[in-house]
Amino acid sequence: MLIWVIRIEQKMKAESVDKENKVESRFQAGPVARFFSEVAQVFDLVVRAGRGVFQKPFETANFVQQLEEVGVNSLPVVALTAAFGGLVFGLQSYLAFHRYIGPGSEAQAGSIIAVGLCRELIPILVGLMVAGRVGSSMAAEIGTMKITEQIDALISLGANPVNYLVVPRTLASIIMVPALTVYGDFIGIFGGYAYNVLLMHVNHTLYVNTTLKYFEMWDISVGVIKAVVFGFVIAIIGCWQGLSTEGGAEGVGRATTKSVVVSSICILIINFFMSKVLPATL
Repeated sequence: MLIWVIRIEQKMKAESVDKENKVESRFQAGPVARFFSEVAQVFDLVVRAGRGVFQKPFETANFVQQLEEVGVNSLPVVALTAAFGGLVFGLQSYLAFHRYIGPGSEAQAGSIIAVGLCRELIPILVGLMVAGRVGSSMAAEIGTMKITEQIDALISLGANPVNYLVVPRTLASIIMVPALTVYGDFIGIFGGYAYNVLLMHVNHTLYVNTTLKYFEMWDISVGVIKAVVFGFVIAIIGCWQGLSTEGGAEGVGRATTKSVVVSSICILIINFFMSKVLPATL
């Protein structure tokens, strides 16, 4: 009799598990449902991180460490990227003016190089480099903590994982990505100057005067505004992927790859709409 009752209970449990798996499989089968589910997860993380900024205690040591990780450690790759970005942009501008306007007009390209670099090229390049270097690191680090149950240990100790992990990384990215962008602006502008004036012997005075005449501080401000949004997106997506990691080492790899891909796509899409909305001048 007892064996019969146990078999009935096992059968009922198996049926209930099958029903739950069928419901989950139907829910996960739709790409639209998965998309909106992930958007809801990101929005929830944004809200919780926003609340965590104003909650005590603030993780000062973790915040300073992330400032170094996001900003200081990214200086070499940003410098290299901005330098060659400026050189390439200077090269193409020189060829365009020389070919379509005529020899001697190359000095007029200074303002175009400066505006194009500061408003568009440098913010995008810095965002993509930081997404590849820092965003992936955030996803891998937090994902490893998730699968090794370190986040569960934080919760058991009374710590809020969002306040401890997400808030310092988000604030550090919002601060350091614009700083890296300004740093890249100066290097990129010098790269364009170096190609045109030092390599192609364009008139130095005319090149500099043209650049200063049409180049405005608002052009740098546009790139900084974009960089603030890019830094926020990179940190939130990297932390979200880390917190949602499942499946061991393979899951960490998927989360790392997805964080870079999603961050890069979001940066390119957001850049277009921000370029459309932000005015050309003030």
